[in-house]
Amino acid sequence: MSQSDEIIKLQKEVRSLSKKLERSEKNRSLLEQMWDRNSKLFQTLNTEIEQQRELIQKQHRELEIERQKSENLLLNILPRPIAQRLKEDQSVIADHYNSATVLFTDIVGFTELSENLTPSELVQFLNQIFSTFDSLVEKYRLEKIKTVGDAYMVAGGIPEPRPDHVDAVADLALEMRNSLANFHTEKIQSVCMRTGIHTGPAVAGVIGTKKFIYDVWGDTVNTASRMESHGVGGEIQVSEATYKVLKDKYILEQRGMIEIKGKGRLMTYWLQGKMNSMILY
Repeated sequence: MSQSDEIIKLQKEVRSLSKKLERSEKNRSLLEQMWDRNSKLFQTLNTEIEQQRELIQKQHRELEIERQKSENLLLNILPRPIAQRLKEDQSVIADHYNSATVLFTDIVGFTELSENLTPSELVQFLNQIFSTFDSLVEKYRLEKIKTVGDAYMVAGGIPEPRPDHVDAVADLALEMRNSLANFHTEKIQSVCMRTGIHTGPAVAGVIGTKKFIYDVWGDTVNTASRMESHGVGGEIQVSEATYKVLKDKYILEQRGMIEIKGKGRLMTYWLQGKMNSMILY
């Protein structure tokens, strides 16, 4: 092979290599472009994923807040253990208690008082008194059952039995009365409550399928109601069953035998205070 042929061959090889290098460079450039695009796409996807994560977390927090609101609302209507049982699809709840204490109290002369108040003032007046009572019921770990008009009902030893339910209700009644000593508004100079307490067996629970309410039934409820309705303003009247539990720890005055509607003649007592207490009721 002549020298000129070798030169031509070499030139061809050089051109071939140049083309390969050129193609390689184009491929490299293409790969770099693809990498850049993929990197940007990855960043965009990562940003979107992070935004979705934050949105989901926000929605979860909002749902938790709403769930807690619903839970609190339910617990304002029903005792916690009863609400839990209802959530477990127990539609009818009726529990028997061998011993419970029921208190009724209402405002003496409420009809006359209400005539001097506007509807708004009347609601505000009741709200002030019953909100105070609500705090005291919580303090003594008792169960507010319901309010009907100006009447307020409480039970002790329900729904969770406790050995000191009679004492707890007695303490509540005394502090309820004491809390009203200085109560007055622009139109109401004083408030007087009439209170009745009885101790005995009862049934408590929830019935029905709508507008649930936790309630208590039985002769103990009826007798407690009679203790209140046959009482005297400013006094706490207790039955003999309640008296027997309290007599060694509280100051009680015998009222005597009185005629009770639907019950006949019963011995009743006035609850005046607690022995060895620094608080004067």
